[in-house]
Amino acid sequence: METELELSAVIGFKGTVADGLILHPNNEHLLFPLGTTIVVRHIIERTQQFLRGHDNNISVITVSDSGKYIASGQQTHMGFQADVIIWDFDTMSILHRLKLLHKVLIQSLTFSFNEMYLASVGGQDDANLVIWDIESGNAVCGNPTGTNAVNRICFYNNSDDRLISIHDYQVLIWSADYSNKKISNDLVNLGQVKRKFTCVVIDHSDSFAYMGTKTGDIVEISLDKAMYKRIGPVKRLFSLGINCITQVPNGDILVGAGDGTIAKIDHSNMRVKSEAEVLGAVTSFSLTADGTHCFVGTDKATIYWSDTDTIEPELRNTCHYAQINDLAFPYGFSKVFATCSINDIRVWNSKTRQELLRIEVPGLECHSIDFLKNGKSIISGWNDGKIRAFLPQSGKLLYVINDAHNHGVTVVAGTNDCSRIVSGGEQGEVRVWSIGSQTQVMEASLKEHRARVSDIKINANDDQAVSSSHDGSCIVWDLENFTRIICLFESTMFKQVVYHPDESQLLTAGSDRKITYWDCYDGQAIRMLDGSDSGEINAIDITKEGEHCVSGGEDKLVKIWNYDEGICYNQGTGHSGTITRVKISPDQSFMVSVGSEGAIFIWETPKEVIEAKADSEMPEAPEDGEVA
Repeated sequence: METELELSAVIGFKGTVADGLILHPNNEHLLFPLGTTIVVRHIIERTQQFLRGHDNNISVITVSDSGKYIASGQQTHMGFQADVIIWDFDTMSILHRLKLLHKVLIQSLTFSFNEMYLASVGGQDDANLVIWDIESGNAVCGNPTGTNAVNRICFYNNSDDRLISIHDYQVLIWSADYSNKKISNDLVNLGQVKRKFTCVVIDHSDSFAYMGTKTGDIVEISLDKAMYKRIGPVKRLFSLGINCITQVPNGDILVGAGDGTIAKIDHSNMRVKSEAEVLGAVTSFSLTADGTHCFVGTDKATIYWSDTDTIEPELRNTCHYAQINDLAFPYGFSKVFATCSINDIRVWNSKTRQELLRIEVPGLECHSIDFLKNGKSIISGWNDGKIRAFLPQSGKLLYVINDAHNHGVTVVAGTNDCSRIVSGGEQGEVRVWSIGSQTQVMEASLKEHRARVSDIKINANDDQAVSSSHDGSCIVWDLENFTRIICLFESTMFKQVVYHPDESQLLTAGSDRKITYWDCYDGQAIRMLDGSDSGEINAIDITKEGEHCVSGGEDKLVKIWNYDEGICYNQGTGHSGTITRVKISPDQSFMVSVGSEGAIFIWETPKEVIEAKADSEMPEAPEDGEVA
């Protein structure tokens, strides 16, 4: 039975969840969903805790007014039930798991002001509104919401039996009768106004509600009369619609738009008072307790801190928002690591989880990175066919090898003496480049692969390299004569290859879900492990001793295997997307995995893996005169 890996830290923020960034009422913790996990980050101490109970991506999260309870809902596959979980914040544990009443997706959640009830509504495949008793965890009442799917629900601020639901083109006000276990609704009269409503906020007196629309304006309604009141801002529409809305204590309204605009609107005349722009579509606002400042989240994985009066956002946190393609540590140095994705390479501090350096090449995608062993440069392969080298501290461009590969460079690897680079391309070429102080010259072009080269590893003596490809072959090359030494074939798309530390064996992973051990001398497969039950394996790495290896892939699990026994003893759950790379730190104390969702997960290496010694490491013989 596999034991669960301990998650040490997460670098990432999935800004696509609407209103998913929440400042806890204690003003000390920031909460946000990341895949199947809720991250609870202490703002000052920068420590992290994790709430893990969902088996699929979290679609919505909310916190009660006092901060005692957290509620989260998930999406799941068509035809399956979608769970809602109520968490106790003080104990960081599950209080209730609410199941069986929603299918496929939880669209929205809201707590009543007295924290007695939780309302949940499903997506368009479910279309049910249910109110739950928080103390018992039982459903109190519910009703279908009709064919028009609900986009958001919200309890009144001073009533636990009235709530509002916003739809495409209509708004409903619901009244709950808890004694008779019934809930009914009234349709708000919107007159001639036709809008797709996306978000809602109710004023502090429960007199009016303000709703953002996909058109880019705000509709105000009277809750007492259930009637349309006015629309604004005057002569101004926000591009790409309004995604989130909130109200500050003086009554002014903050809106976040799809084009990255944050605006403050005067509630008396519906005119824009101040505005600013951030990177990405704004998806979340979370006010401090006094309403003077707020956190802002965007779909480009950035978190900003802003004054609600002047609207001057300052960047607080950032991460990759697209798939991370590669991950690399400097040789023998565990305090930093680098990742690459669309548009940029980022260098991270592994202890503080802070971004140290960002190297941007706009409009391009970096497929592969590596630190040269002397630490003097970061080499990278890009989809425009160029190899770029950067200084690791300043990010300054050192040199560019133009037209290194047609249709893109897919993998780069530096030799141990730092004098050569071996690269692979989209069309199967493996090329060796001599790196001088002023020049970069191609020494050889080896064309035997028929498809994308997925990985290249170089042995300790720099006289051999192994390349894996999507054509189902792994080739060991002689780097002195530039000839093929041996070729391994399998009916799979090889994704990654590693040398065993003693270089007598190779380890491969690929689309056939197998981890295969190969003999380096005759090219025969020695052993095959079922690395996954459900998806291909994209990433593999091995410890310094060669006693354990770690894998990751489409099943979103990080697994640690005993090399000799071929048994998986540990696995880590947390990724919401396919794992693209996994690496063990040079000091073996932690592992880093990256995925298609753009998140970086840092795992603690189990003690038995750190302390494992290779079979060849026998106790030293006692010297003469000593007693063994």
